[in-house]
Amino acid sequence: MAHTVNVYSLPPTGRTALADGPTINTIAARAGVSIASVSRVLNGLPTRQDTVRKVMAAADELGYVRNAVARSLKSRRTHQVAFAMADVGNPAYLAMLRQIQPVLKAAGYRLVLHSTDAVVADEIDVLHSLGERYVDGLIMSPLRVTEAHLRMLATARAPVVIIGSVPDGTRVDNVRADSRTGVRQAIDHLYSLGRRRIGMVNGPLDTVPGAGRGAAYREALEDLGLPYDENLVQIGDFYRAEGGRAVAELLAREPGVDALLCANDLIALGALDVLRAAGRRVPEDVAVVGMDDTDLAAASWPSLTSVSLGSAERGKVAAELLLDRLQGGDREPRLVTVPPRLVVRASTAGAAYERIDRKDGGE
Repeated sequence: MAHTVNVYSLPPTGRTALADGPTINTIAARAGVSIASVSRVLNGLPTRQDTVRKVMAAADELGYVRNAVARSLKSRRTHQVAFAMADVGNPAYLAMLRQIQPVLKAAGYRLVLHSTDAVVADEIDVLHSLGERYVDGLIMSPLRVTEAHLRMLATARAPVVIIGSVPDGTRVDNVRADSRTGVRQAIDHLYSLGRRRIGMVNGPLDTVPGAGRGAAYREALEDLGLPYDENLVQIGDFYRAEGGRAVAELLAREPGVDALLCANDLIALGALDVLRAAGRRVPEDVAVVGMDDTDLAAASWPSLTSVSLGSAERGKVAAELLLDRLQGGDREPRLVTVPPRLVVRASTAGAAYERIDRKDGGE
């Protein structure tokens, strides 16, 4: 079942309000803009961003309280935007959220969160509910993209931006990670360290990241002249506990594995748990690489080498694309691909990294 959370910004305390209450005239005077500009901003009409910021700041300083119901009836806008993701507890989505909210807040939008648990029916329901105009636009990051998703996107009643891959030709603004290159960076790194029995612990193959990262792993091995061995691949799920169980199964079957590529950081943290319990040293016995480069990667022990897929940047770009649409942007759908970056830490570099980290203060 989808979980919905409203993210509201409380007005600051100690604001000075006029005795008779602020008006658009007093707001215009405080902001240094025209009365017409104030009216456009407060009615949710397309306006330049610097004007929106000035008007909203002046309104807050004067203690102006907007009548959201009256405004939405007049303008057919709610000044709310939804962000739907699989798991609100996943640090990759939190990194996106930390960039999405300030972009939208600066433009006067509230953010509504949907945690769908990657249930397709819940995501379709979110898309369908756009027809009810409870939000002005939607940012969605689905793990699976089905024909039902594509049909709903084609007839969406409000602007939508997808974070993740959709089929080429899908007419929707789309912000992608380059997982293929990221996997190749990780495999090349492990190969350069002399690792040759490189296993992979993946998420479900019917998901976009699971399918893409699994195919990229196989391709990277073949490009290096390493044979693809099904026994070195274990399918789990994108959570720490499930990742740990998958790693335990892989190690029981292939104890000679000397490196693990994990499809996200949560799986990699599960791998570290299992390796530690089994008395396997990281990275001396088994080197471990995650993907996403979340805050948990730097905080783990040992610190986790991970491929940054630009979660924060993808969130920021998605918010900017949606805002452009909401402000009347009439253009062809845009595809933005954020390049990956390998961040090397102790789970592959070992004691050498720890010495550098202590001496230089890290990356």
